Amino acid sequence: MDLENARKSAEELRKKLNYHAKKYYEEDNPEITDYEYDMMLRELEGIELAYPELVTEDSPTQRVGGAALNKFTPVTHEVPMESLHDSFSEEELFDFDRKVREVVPKVSYVVEPKFDGLSVSLEYRNGIFVRGSTRGDGSVGEDVTENLRTIKTIPKKLTRAVPFLEVRGEVYMSNESFLKLLERQELNEEKPFKNPRNAAAGSLRQKDSRITAQRELDIYVFNIQQIEGVVLNTHKESLDYLTELGFHTPPFYNCYDDMDDVVKEIQRIGEQRGGFSFPVDGAVIKVNAFHDRELIGSTSKFPKWAEAFKYPPEEKETALLDIEINVGRTGVLTPTGLFEPVLLAGTTVSRATLHNEDFIKEKDIRIGDTVVLRKAGEIIPEVVSVKAHKPDSKPYQMPEHCPSCGSKVQREPGEAALRCDNTQCPAQLLRHLIHFVSRDAMDMEGLGPAVLEQLVAHQLVSSPVDLYSLNKEALVDLERMGEKSAENLLNAVEKSKGNDFYRFIYALGIRHIGLRAAKLLTQRFPTIDQILKAPPEEIAAIDGFGQIMAESAAYYFSLPETRKLIDSFRTKGVNLESFEKEESKDLRFSGKTFVLTGALPTYTRAEAGKMIEDRGGKVSSSVSKKTSFVLAGEEAGSKLTKAQKLGVPIISEEEFLAMLQ
Repeated sequence: MDLENARKSAEELRKKLNYHAKKYYEEDNPEITDYEYDMMLRELEGIELAYPELVTEDSPTQRVGGAALNKFTPVTHEVPMESLHDSFSEEELFDFDRKVREVVPKVSYVVEPKFDGLSVSLEYRNGIFVRGSTRGDGSVGEDVTENLRTIKTIPKKLTRAVPFLEVRGEVYMSNESFLKLLERQELNEEKPFKNPRNAAAGSLRQKDSRITAQRELDIYVFNIQQIEGVVLNTHKESLDYLTELGFHTPPFYNCYDDMDDVVKEIQRIGEQRGGFSFPVDGAVIKVNAFHDRELIGSTSKFPKWAEAFKYPPEEKETALLDIEINVGRTGVLTPTGLFEPVLLAGTTVSRATLHNEDFIKEKDIRIGDTVVLRKAGEIIPEVVSVKAHKPDSKPYQMPEHCPSCGSKVQREPGEAALRCDNTQCPAQLLRHLIHFVSRDAMDMEGLGPAVLEQLVAHQLVSSPVDLYSLNKEALVDLERMGEKSAENLLNAVEKSKGNDFYRFIYALGIRHIGLRAAKLLTQRFPTIDQILKAPPEEIAAIDGFGQIMAESAAYYFSLPETRKLIDSFRTKGVNLESFEKEESKDLRFSGKTFVLTGALPTYTRAEAGKMIEDRGGKVSSSVSKKTSFVLAGEEAGSKLTKAQKLGVPIISEEEFLAMLQ
């Protein structure tokens, strides 16, 4: 490759690497695997080695990790949080050993698992945890102290009052917690995290520490950055000392004098990593003696006395025996491949999601194919490619009807998934129950997901309307349900019958019909019978209704199963008409559209939005020339900037409250 072609290749690689680094480090939403990123980086390193004049200061080969985000207070690291040089073969490991022994002929190494999470610094004064921060770019990170306090395995007080201590660790999400989180995200129709590393990073960067606390994060502390009042001589000694102080240190770390033994230990970790409860993407080799480390030194990016071995993604060939269609709690039809069992990354794999119709068509996956499997993030099996079709095989066709309830499935424009829109579909029951009893819907206090799961498991409920047939005798037999709890629950169910009509419409869980749309619909059609008789064009004519919302509502109320369900609710005594409104209703914001952004000092945005809607106004999520006011609080972002550019009036909470007087 000549200089000009090398320049073009380097520029293209930097552009791709910067894009994927942002997706990985800052957005926690990677589009390629770690291995694919590492191979691109290795290619760029090769070009820059051959043509040193092409190296730039901002090249991905010259930086550590990602950038510190502006969501949190920046923290400058007194001791840089360096990255590690990666090896991908035994030859590279022996080359690392050769370079070390050129400086320190007689050397001892410590080998540890390489955790796949988010690197953080923890600072202690007199044994008390005072600050925690992310690595960021290695020099400047983010202050995430309050979120780190929610991690139970981070000691808030050490067993000894060390004058000052800064340690480095890896925050991670266990494989079990990650799979639970995926279930909750699917239940709430949220975009799922790609792997445990991104789940851990996204959870630690939450502005609300209560959300972080729910994510069950953990940590392994593996390095002392700074320490006062204690002298330590080796890495193993420091890990032992950290364990004594109460830190969660790596579950195994061993010393080796011979590189052959180091390689055997790395192979052992690789063979067993599929059985670990924590995500591991490699192994780390570190020179044990701190004195030797000083002699060996560091480059501008990483220490020369340590090396990370990254395990390449293991891929295996197997046969696709069949395709099973599962209906998720949101009505999405998900194809799952059933394979000839194969050992992959430490566990036997016989099933893997095929995602959707587009994924199957793109890879031309057919029953009987020989396919290549791997594990994404070492956890979730996935089909990489089709190796060969079975003779006389035919392209796979997704079903036209829901395998759970028989309703015709639909695929909306812009969506990859086929979906069953029948809200009475048995496969979607739990998700609909959770929504039905939620605070903004029928508000049945005491009916949380755990209780609802028991009701479904005991076959006490097969539809939201069955909640109104529950009795005390059946409830007290449930786990952790005493007589008093059962009485309170039944009282909440009975009380919900008197809710305003719009809450009931929202509780039905009609696609694209949120709380505000439910209010608009019931204002235009105050009784259920009027809604059932309303022509689609009249629903579409409601001010504030979009075409998709109108079509979704009209379709839902046209279904025979919907009408049967409504009759059942009517029989149970549920209110199906709007409350009479006072003639002197305050409509001061009629015709006005507000956009709310940032954190308000007194009220939540939801509370302020309700005040606006109760007075005839509208709340929009985006700023346009038609916006009447932007109500801005602290840390208002792009919406405030756009309002300033468009000249939209910007008001504070104080000014908003004055408008209410």
